[in-house]
Amino acid sequence: YRNWSDLGCAKSPQPQCRFPPELQRRRWTILLRVRAELGTLASAWAHCPAFVAERNTTLGPPRVNNVSASPGSLLISVSPPFPPEPGDILQYLVSYWENTTSATEKKLSESKTLFQIGNLKESTLYCFSVQVQLRIYSGHLLEGEPSAPQCHRTALS
Repeated sequence: YRNWSDLGCAKSPQPQCRFPPELQRRRWTILLRVRAELGTLASAWAHCPAFVAERNTTLGPPRVNNVSASPGSLLISVSPPFPPEPGDILQYLVSYWENTTSATEKKLSESKTLFQIGNLKESTLYCFSVQVQLRIYSGHLLEGEPSAPQCHRTALS
């Protein structure tokens, strides 16, 4: 096919392999082949579908740094799950709900890392989860995993 390069984990008993540091950039495609070996016996090579880093990577959840409560809002500070590169367009999708038996989820989208969920009832427990969205070269949004839900009570005026 082409010249195949060893990833440095040949003859490993582990079912996983780390990509070398030079492949940990955003825009690359890799074709993989694997086989099983037992002593001198070896299976045929199995070829995996192309892995396109920017399209097939799973983004982790953003980190929630701080939450400040006021009577009608929650002010939330977050950090992305990876160091952004110049030109990255990140958005944060926030899902929030009043912590009641019939919780109705609402969503808002923010491009800043400090944002406010407003129009909330005072002295009420609200929960939220945040996920990052990265606009990739094709114009599509790569959606990250949501953060674990956090609940905070708004202040009493």
